[in-house]
Amino acid sequence: MKKVFFAALITLLPLIYFGFSLNETPAPQKKYVLVVHGGAGAIARDISKEEKKLILDGITEALNAGKAVLEKGGSALDAVETVIRLLEDNPNFNSGRGAVLSDEGLAELDASIMSGIDLSCGAVGNVKRVKNPISLARGVMEKSKHVLLVSDGAEKFAKEIGAELVDNDYFITEKMRQIYLNRKKEIDESKKGTVGAVALDLNGNLAAGTSTGGMMFKKTGRVGDTPIIGAGNYANNKTAGISCTGWGEKFIKNLIAYNVSALMEYKGYSLQKAVDETFTNSLSKNDGGLIAIDKDGNYSFYYNTQSMTRGLVTSEGKFE
Repeated sequence: MKKVFFAALITLLPLIYFGFSLNETPAPQKKYVLVVHGGAGAIARDISKEEKKLILDGITEALNAGKAVLEKGGSALDAVETVIRLLEDNPNFNSGRGAVLSDEGLAELDASIMSGIDLSCGAVGNVKRVKNPISLARGVMEKSKHVLLVSDGAEKFAKEIGAELVDNDYFITEKMRQIYLNRKKEIDESKKGTVGAVALDLNGNLAAGTSTGGMMFKKTGRVGDTPIIGAGNYANNKTAGISCTGWGEKFIKNLIAYNVSALMEYKGYSLQKAVDETFTNSLSKNDGGLIAIDKDGNYSFYYNTQSMTRGLVTSEGKFE
């Protein structure tokens, strides 16, 4: 009997030493992923090398800034805000400075941001004097009881929390002014696009943000999908973070961003399958695109337009 006992004890010693578990698996390696878009549309095939470089430099700068946040253990929320602020300040994209103009010649800006941890979110619509709408959207999320503030009310709130305000002329570049004055019927938006970012941080949290100037010659007061949570933007740690770009009205009608998450949560779809089915069932050719990251760090770029400016950086060394 003693021999049997000692034989069993010797067999169990390695298990005792390594933690009593036959089924224990190694903890997953922590990783971060960041994807960025500069809008879906129709980049002209004859775009100049100089113009192309400006766009790619803008995306590269944004990726590097987001990477710097994430690799130091910063939050997905901080990374998304950092990236989008840079793109809002870059006149080569349709958000913040350089945004397209309404039928009255005004820059009217929309933005939203969302945390996948607890579905907290904030958004602003039709703001005309807020230098960085994405930061005001985060302010709405963290410093108010609301989700969406618009127009004068949003700007009053911006003053209350100390957000930087500028004259509307700050957003209007000479190029946009000339396009507006010339009333071109066919507008080349090859260097203009809604911007967005989605991040997964080292703690496994997701966040998504989107910012835009909307549509050229839109009716003054129009608000698109960008500040509508579930339409142009969504993040949930159970599923994925999604940022959309395209024909806003269609993204609102079909709740594109939320639909991707819902298919994953309720049907068990993979990220790519959910994205594919959402676009197949809900959108027509040339309606737009999206970027997304799921809770495991898988990512997706999808667009049915001629092009979509986009970029990616990961803790595993990818930088594209």
